[in-house]
This record gives sequence, structure tokens and C-alpha cells, in this order.
Amino acid sequence: MPSAGSKTLSLRGLYNFQCPRPQVQTYNKTHLPSIHGLKPSVSHRHISHQQQPLASCFVLPSQSRRNSSQLARAIGPRPGTAAETYVAYGMTQKLFEACSKQADYKIPQLSQKGAQVPKTSAGEDLGVGEGWWYEELGLVPTFSTWSQVTFLHMYLLTVRLRALPSHDSLQTYSRHLIDHFSHSAEHRMDVLHGLTSRGIRNKFLKDLFIQWRGVLAAYDEGLIKGDAVLGAAVWRNLWKASHTAPDGKDLDWSKIAQVVAYMRRVLSELSQVHEADLVFQLDRQRNGKPGIFSYSDVDQKMVDSKR
Repeated sequence: MPSAGSKTLSLRGLYNFQCPRPQVQTYNKTHLPSIHGLKPSVSHRHISHQQQPLASCFVLPSQSRRNSSQLARAIGPRPGTAAETYVAYGMTQKLFEACSKQADYKIPQLSQKGAQVPKTSAGEDLGVGEGWWYEELGLVPTFSTWSQVTFLHMYLLTVRLRALPSHDSLQTYSRHLIDHFSHSAEHRMDVLHGLTSRGIRNKFLKDLFIQWRGVLAAYDEGLIKGDAVLGAAVWRNLWKASHTAPDGKDLDWSKIAQVVAYMRRVLSELSQVHEADLVFQLDRQRNGKPGIFSYSDVDQKMVDSKR
């Protein structure tokens, strides 16, 4: 798939995807396949079209979605093939968009002639953002916050996809995922923050790549050693290791605990979803059901239970 070109820096990481081999299945009863664990079964009795149950002629929306999901898995490309590269590019584009929108922000002053963009005490452009990360946790809507929250969600997906059997596919998907981040970050630097110099943007992209490698190591250590270590990594990355909140007050440490609980819950739910279905499960669904990346009351209950 196209990259940013030889002059544009492209970030790399590790990712993958693999679909199971096609399986043929016939039925002698009205039987709708489940999403997971298809087992081939063969009917030795011929059933004519007229003898088939009437219910088999109708497909509910949920059934159609499951069937299409199974079909996508069955005809999916094999690891290491050229077709997989194109599939990986498209799928990771959707996965990255779900990660990116969690802490998205805007800078309204850009559309106002002569307006000055406000700055934080650290000199960062201050934007306007909505959602749990800004409204409940009190994070500041800046490029730095967006990149770190996006990294956090990319990490959660990386952990899920590490469970796949093919290391080659893991690398393919990881490469495309971090490339999408690289292109989006460079676009924000140019459009939202006025960094028109490609050389300056590339310098920042190199720094972001180093941060991404640090995120992988820090959160991995936290998952292994426990919530205290994971919370410390969250504190360093999202709150920049500050003991005060952006409003100048003492930091509410329960907010860090909420992020840790959120990460644990998301990882648990991701482990129950087939990789081919991830793009349908991350955001709020059409039936109104919250997506995996949506904040849940379960996260707060986990924090309260450990106090």
C-alpha cells in the first residue's frame, strides 16, 4: 500500500492478522453457525429445497452479520502474501481511526481571522475536546495528550493481536498501524499547528517513534508486574509525571486507577473478540450498545472495590 514517500518519515512497530482455513458445512436441521469455533459437519441425508424448514429462508440482521464475518475469515488472505498487505492496510486504517478518535480535539481559532491560539503553561497549543478523557479525567486537549491516548489504545490492540499464530502477519499489521499514526500525526502538525517545515515534522515524528517504543515497554512491564507499575506508566505518559492536575490542584490519583481499570477491562473484552470482528466492536454499535473503547461503569466499580 502507498507510504508517505521517501522524504516523509514513516513509523514502524509490530502487528498481525490471520484468518482460518475455509471450512465447508452443511446442515440437516435449521442451524445457524456461531461466531466462534466452527466445526465441520456432514449430513448423510439429502434434503430437498421443498423439505427445508421455512425458518431457513429468513436471515435476521444479526445472523447475516455473523455469516458475513465467517465468510470474511474463510476467504481471508494467507500470511505473507501480497493480498494480506492490502487487507492489513484497510483493516488497520479502521482500527487506527477508532484509537485516534478517543481523545480527538479541535482548534476553533484556526477558522477565526486574527484569533490567537491559546497556549498551555508548557507552550503547547490548547484545543477543545470532548469525551471521558477530557471531561472526566481532566486531561488537556493538546497534541501531546492525543498522541499518548492514541498510543494507549494502539497498545491495547497490539496486545490482542500478539496472540495470533503468524509472526509475519503480526509484523505486517503492526507496520501499517504505526504508519497510519505517522501520517495522521504529520497531518495534524501541518494543519492544526502550523508546522509547515517537513524537516521539523520529521524530527517530531522520530521523537514520537521513540515514545511509542517506550509505551510498549512500560505498559508491558505494568501488565506483568501489577497495577501499581501499570499505574505509574499511565501517570508518566498521560499526566507527564506531574503531581498537580492541569488546573493547578493536587492530582486525583483515583483517575489514574480508573485508566488502569479501563485498560484491564478492555484487554479482557478484546480477548473474547475474533480479530476479523474487531473493527465492528470498538466503537458504539448501531443498536446503541457501547463499544469496547467506551468507558464502562465496570471500570469505576473495579476502582471502588480495591479501595
